[in-house]
Amino acid sequence: MTRNLKTALWVLGMVLGAACSNASAVIELQFWHAMPGASGERLTDLANRFNAQQQAYKVVPVFKGTYDATFAAGMAAWDARKAPHILQVYDGGSAAMMASKGTIKPFHEVMRQANQKWDPTPFIPAIAGYYSDRHGKMLSFPFNASTPMLFYNKDVFKKAGITAAPRTWREVQEAAIKSKAAGSDCGFTTGWQSWVQLESMSAWHNSEFATRANGFDGPDAHLNFNTIMLVRHISLLSSWIKGELFRYAGRHDEPNASFSSGECAMLTSSSAAYADIRKNAKFDFGVARLPYYEEEPGAPYNTILGGASLWTMAGKKPAEYKGVAAFFEFLSSPAIAAEWHQRTGYLPITNAAYLATKKGGFYENNPGADTPVQQLVEQKATKAAQGIRLGNFAEIRSIIDQELELVWAGKKAPKQALDDAVRHGNEQLRRFQAAHKGGK
Repeated sequence: MTRNLKTALWVLGMVLGAACSNASAVIELQFWHAMPGASGERLTDLANRFNAQQQAYKVVPVFKGTYDATFAAGMAAWDARKAPHILQVYDGGSAAMMASKGTIKPFHEVMRQANQKWDPTPFIPAIAGYYSDRHGKMLSFPFNASTPMLFYNKDVFKKAGITAAPRTWREVQEAAIKSKAAGSDCGFTTGWQSWVQLESMSAWHNSEFATRANGFDGPDAHLNFNTIMLVRHISLLSSWIKGELFRYAGRHDEPNASFSSGECAMLTSSSAAYADIRKNAKFDFGVARLPYYEEEPGAPYNTILGGASLWTMAGKKPAEYKGVAAFFEFLSSPAIAAEWHQRTGYLPITNAAYLATKKGGFYENNPGADTPVQQLVEQKATKAAQGIRLGNFAEIRSIIDQELELVWAGKKAPKQALDDAVRHGNEQLRRFQAAHKGGK
């Protein structure tokens, strides 16, 4: 072999070795999430854009099914020491994540270790507070925050002679009657019935869903949503069933399709339904605040937060945490956070994202898109509206769903259903408290 050929092969080997070394140097970050369809595609797009703008890290989004399935998969993976770097957990799982000692690395620690000058104040307080501990330190990244609102079919309203969006539940009833008379199959439906009709309605009227500030002040909370106001509210909704003024279409977001298809004239659901309704509805629609009862003193107050946040799992390497922090900085940058808000209907998580959206004319071109933000920040937040932090909350919501379904089917009176839901729900709270020895 000639000297020149040996030299050429040596150089080629060095180049290939360097290429392999650079390729292996990329740190892969597993991101398990519960966002299907269009939202999942937009999430993947964000991850791809983050990956393209730098060469040190590669975020790999993995869809794991529903919120419940994703949470269960994450916990099982943790037990097997194969947890992802980032796990999306819905609002109802927040207490469980906080109580699982050693399972997570708090968001504020991830960010400060990566950037000593990191400042959490840009986050909208009502959103940051939901995912913070008693000392105000953020424990997870509030990626897809939402709040409930009312959607209404403007075309049906025009045909029915309705000139304004309903403000109160009595006005919803009147609009449902007129919409039915104008030809709608049903007047009203609701998604996420526990979150919207009990949890949010409690906060909207400054009534605690549970004692101890909805669980924020300690795990020894007790459910107390079987109030006179909510019994009357569920009674009103149940009275609409027979005449199709109200149609029950499912526990989660299934009812959104009943609105988008034009079957039902009104829908209460997550603000995150906005993007899909805008995409699928073949009619002009409007958005408005969650209806309230004007006879309740001071109402309306603030609605409650929903959606999910991103939790960083413990047991990873320092270099991997730097990558997680870089990804979170990317997601919270004004341009990206504003884009996510505008494309999905989720809330802007920072003040800068909200202002960028406002200055860009998005709210002017999409009237009502700022309604969920106003519902959260317009009035001073009360303890009833700061959120709900209860253990075994998925089980509690399931109990509530079962009891409400009995009411809608005419098999149980509203008061009895709420009383039973509170009793069985409190049993779940005590089990959670015993399992975690009363600590968080």
